Amino acid sequence: MTDLMQERAGVPVLVCDPDGPPIATERDALDLIGAAFLGATVVAVPAERLDPGFFTLGTRFAGEVMQKFVNYRLRLAIVGDISEHLERSGALRALVAESNRHDQVWFVPDLAALDARLRATT
Repeated sequence: MTDLMQERAGVPVLVCDPDGPPIATERDALDLIGAAFLGATVVAVPAERLDPGFFTLGTRFAGEVMQKFVNYRLRLAIVGDISEHLERSGALRALVAESNRHDQVWFVPDLAALDARLRATT
């Protein structure tokens, strides 16, 4: 599977392939943002594509990526099981909880949960 544009719950979403290239730099995030400009308003990124440094908040990589999406007015959904990362970091747990209270960046366990969030906001 390649990254695909899909309409999910009436919203255009770029659903990224779990086996696609890793997202390890700001440039990688910008490449996804560029791909989303074909019509997506949400980018769904499988958690396993994110460099492990994303989940270590001291690297600031998560903040940089999230800020890029905010700047370009795109929603970002991190899709997948991140429980292992959450167990190791109270700061990450707080970030995920705070992000999920708002509308710009979400952490969801699967695409069905993303669809439910999208339905709730439209």
